[in-house]
Amino acid sequence: MTQTAPTAAGTSDGRAPDRRLWLVVMLGTLTAVAPLSIDMYLPALPTLTSDLSTGAVQAQLTLTACVVGLAVGQAVAGPLSDTFGRRRPLLVGVAAYAAASLLCVAAPTVETLIALRLVQGFAGAAGIVIARAIVRDLYEGVAAARFFSMLMLVTGLAPILAPVLGGQLLQVMPWPGLFAVLAGIGVALFFASLLWLRETLPPERRATGGLRATLGTFRALAGDRTFAGYALTIGLAFAAMFTYVSGSPFVLQDVYGLSPQAFGIAFGVNALGLVIAAQIGGRLAGRVRLRRLLGVGLGIVVAGGVGLLVAVLTGAGLYGVLPALFLVTAGQGLVLPNTTALALSGRASRVAGSASALLGVAQFSLGGAAAPLAGIAGPDTAVPMAVSIAVLAVLAAVATATITRTPKVASKN
Repeated sequence: MTQTAPTAAGTSDGRAPDRRLWLVVMLGTLTAVAPLSIDMYLPALPTLTSDLSTGAVQAQLTLTACVVGLAVGQAVAGPLSDTFGRRRPLLVGVAAYAAASLLCVAAPTVETLIALRLVQGFAGAAGIVIARAIVRDLYEGVAAARFFSMLMLVTGLAPILAPVLGGQLLQVMPWPGLFAVLAGIGVALFFASLLWLRETLPPERRATGGLRATLGTFRALAGDRTFAGYALTIGLAFAAMFTYVSGSPFVLQDVYGLSPQAFGIAFGVNALGLVIAAQIGGRLAGRVRLRRLLGVGLGIVVAGGVGLLVAVLTGAGLYGVLPALFLVTAGQGLVLPNTTALALSGRASRVAGSASALLGVAQFSLGGAAAPLAGIAGPDTAVPMAVSIAVLAVLAAVATATITRTPKVASKN
């Protein structure tokens, strides 16, 4: 089992733990591009809707466009990183992300903003998919699950801090200023990657064969029942969470009366639950099978989704809605890292980027498709959001229990 590689983490000197910690921070920050891009301006969605004279569904499409861009961009950046190495596609993607974020500042209409958000997501996808591929270059199985859980400690800070930061920034700047902040983050990530992130895929381990080979790899992965099942699981589970992400600004602020600042705090508490669950899962990995940890996480998400639906239909108010949303989010801390580790386990480094890309496509395409469902009946009801989350959570659990079912003689994962 491959666990470390001297190209990045180092194994032979006393500085190895420091290098590993730096790698966690660097890759976690790159992976945090998605929640930063999505969550920082969530408190501004109602104001954006008013300023651009548009509706809730159109405003939520600015989220969907970003997520679709993240999905498609991963399908491009992942295979490119298998062919050209990790660094070059990463640097191009991060630079383009910074430029697209800056252009969003001057978007005159919601249609223009939707188009620019698509480009922003497409470019930012490079950081997400390549960070996962780098982990697979260096780790496998339980070690990978632990590392992904550590990444979520960094990545989880983004959804905790982003809405709170966005809510506070909105007190001193209009909502377009939030995109200027994102552009600055992109510039910082570019120089950090340029100066400190090493190449983890040497030329002799890279994929060859061009587009035909890439499409062949995609076909082989999609035809692998176990991989496809885990890809569907992570996509459906993430769609449940993203329905909450896209719908909660309207539901919690317009339906239940939270201020942008209070919404940011509630959102941050839920994200903190995700971080804590991920760290617990990371410590249990190796002592508890990864598939069992995944099952527990899915059970928590399902309980939250069903509880949310009951709370909304019975009029339980925030006392019922907030705990249910906490479960939906916290359970993802066990679902996302363990599903990723199980799906990538055993894959050769030369296809790690492509495999990571397909996981990202499933995750963000299903998430983007689900986002508008939360506002389909307008901003004055929480029922569509609750129904969508409950159904998606149950489907994710069913996908794991059926499609990825393994023989009784099970692997150690």
